[in-house]
Amino acid sequence: MVLSLRKFPLGTRASWSIASRVLAAIFGGYALAFAFTAMLALLLPVSRPNAAVAACLFGFIPYLLAILWVFSVRSATRAWAGLFTVTLSCAAVAASLYFLKA
Repeated sequence: MVLSLRKFPLGTRASWSIASRVLAAIFGGYALAFAFTAMLALLLPVSRPNAAVAACLFGFIPYLLAILWVFSVRSATRAWAGLFTVTLSCAAVAASLYFLKA
């Protein structure tokens, strides 16, 4: 049986773009949520266990926003670049807070 390209409305470029966005949403969103959680746990002015629990509870918000944002931007490249920038910023703030408190 021969498959024709007419059965598949999306081209390979669009398929790779969607696959890249899905990967960005899953893995980039997870990295962002992790970096945000680490940053928030260090910023909250409560005891360490309470800060960790509260930060974990609020960590789902940036994950959800990352998933929504990845599929709303114009290209997959912008999605990856934006996630990388925000994740790196949160991680840098978390690292500086960790080393300044130590």
